[in-house]
Amino acid sequence: MPIQTVEGEISRRNFILSAAGGIVLLGAGMAGLSGCDSRTGGAATVALPELPYKENALEPYISRKTIGFHHGKHHGAYVDRTLELIKGTPLAGLSLKDIVQKTSGFADKASTFNNAAQSWNHDFYWKSLAPGGGGKPEGEMARRLDAAFGSYENFKKELTSAAMSQFGSGWAWLVVEEDRLKVVNTSNAETPIIHGQVPLLTIDVWEHAYYLDYQNLRSDYVKNVIEHLINWKFAESNLPVA
Repeated sequence: MPIQTVEGEISRRNFILSAAGGIVLLGAGMAGLSGCDSRTGGAATVALPELPYKENALEPYISRKTIGFHHGKHHGAYVDRTLELIKGTPLAGLSLKDIVQKTSGFADKASTFNNAAQSWNHDFYWKSLAPGGGGKPEGEMARRLDAAFGSYENFKKELTSAAMSQFGSGWAWLVVEEDRLKVVNTSNAETPIIHGQVPLLTIDVWEHAYYLDYQNLRSDYVKNVIEHLINWKFAESNLPVA
């Protein structure tokens, strides 16, 4: 069957051509030609990940409308821009984490860092939330929180303070540093993975994360995330193995 023109329906099967005694599969390469496909292609090292839940799963605390804009538009734009910036460079083909770490601190790579780091941070943020989450954890996470902060309530106060004291855009994180849990905040695209810290969970405090639902009431958004949405299973899975 001949390859159909762009007016017809293009089938991946039509792109399989024999060459030099082997078979070259061109379908995967075609994904890089489409902005949409490049963001969601299965084997891509930089791609817009599927949400780990439905868009309405975090309601009533975060609306489907907010998730749709935040994930599809904001996160998606960071992924698209990252792909544009790394195309044809030695960074192409690297993992998102490697791109972030290799561009951190270089002025001429600032745009690549910002977009790649925001892509990584957002991916981590979606996994930090879960329907029916939040509240006081159990098991190892509870023990580690008590050891680091004295109590869950003290941890809650520190995480709230980090999220609320972050001026402008940024993130609040629970991280491991030198085998001890610690709460930190970062500005804009900054991320703990460039500081030798191991992130366990994060709260996005950029306005686009909450403005449609809470307007200027960041405190209400932060409170609801901590009390109802934190994914403690994900946080525990990120604890370094001793």
